[in-house]
Amino acid sequence: MSASERYTFREVTPADLPLLAEWQSRPHVRKWWDTAEPFTAQKLKDTRVKRWIVETTQRPFAYLQDYSVHGWEDHHFFSLPKGSRGIDQYIGEADMTGKGHGPAFISQHLKALFRAGVPVVATDPHPDNTRAISAYEKAGFEVFGSSHATQWGLILPMKVSSSG
Repeated sequence: MSASERYTFREVTPADLPLLAEWQSRPHVRKWWDTAEPFTAQKLKDTRVKRWIVETTQRPFAYLQDYSVHGWEDHHFFSLPKGSRGIDQYIGEADMTGKGHGPAFISQHLKALFRAGVPVVATDPHPDNTRAISAYEKAGFEVFGSSHATQWGLILPMKVSSSG
C-alpha cells in the first residue's frame, strides 16, 4: 500500500453489525447519522449500496457507503449521469476525528470509483454539518444547488466528477 493509499476498505459483513451499532450510538456520530434504522443482515443484501469498514494500520475506525443514485427513482441525485454514485460516511472512533482522515479516505475511495468508470460522485451532508462539508470540499466536492429538504432530511447537495 502506497502512502497515498493508506486506508483499506473491506466490505461490511454481519460480524461488523455490533461495531456499527456501537459507533452509531456515540454522540459525535449520532448528531448527524440517523440511527432510527439500525443496520441489519438483511440490509447488507441490498445490492444498490456497497458498505465499507475503513481501516488504517489494521484499525477499523470509520464507515463509508457508496450507492447507485439511480437505485431509487425518487432519489434527489437521480438526474446525475448514468453510473453515478452517492457516498455517505462517518468516523466512528472519536479519537480519529479532526486529524485529516475524513478527506484522505474519501479522496482515496473517490479515486477507486473513478478508476472503475464512475462519472460523478455526489454527497448530501446536513447544511449545518460544517466539518463534513469541509472534509468533502478538501476531497474535491463542490456545492451544486441550494439546501433543501428530502425524505432523508435537510441536505446540501455536493458533487465531484471524474474529470475534476
